[in-house]
Amino acid sequence: MDITYTKCGDYYIPNIALSDATDYHIGKYGRMCRTFLEEHRPIQYNDLVLTEKLFPHLAEIDEVCRQRLEIMIPVMAEQEGVTAALKRTDQMEWVRRMNSIKARAEEVILAELVYSD
Repeated sequence: MDITYTKCGDYYIPNIALSDATDYHIGKYGRMCRTFLEEHRPIQYNDLVLTEKLFPHLAEIDEVCRQRLEIMIPVMAEQEGVTAALKRTDQMEWVRRMNSIKARAEEVILAELVYSD
């Protein structure tokens, strides 16, 4: 392996660069997964970091979580009768129910995707 160095003052620093220079979008769920891995799965976290697979993994988790939420919330709202008619007649009740639906859907997604093995 040929390693090159750059001289900074009196020190030689190796020229190390990541092989994957892609800019990944890591959102809320990706950051939550990263924290979980750091705190509860340090060996898996270190393996992902050293093999340069952490950011692609976190971006995939974040994307999947957001897609699942987009699917689950309307389905749950339809099952529970939270409709546009309810929104027109009783906005506060509609908001209360939608917040409840979002919280439950997010709890399911966190348990299945973010905090799983």
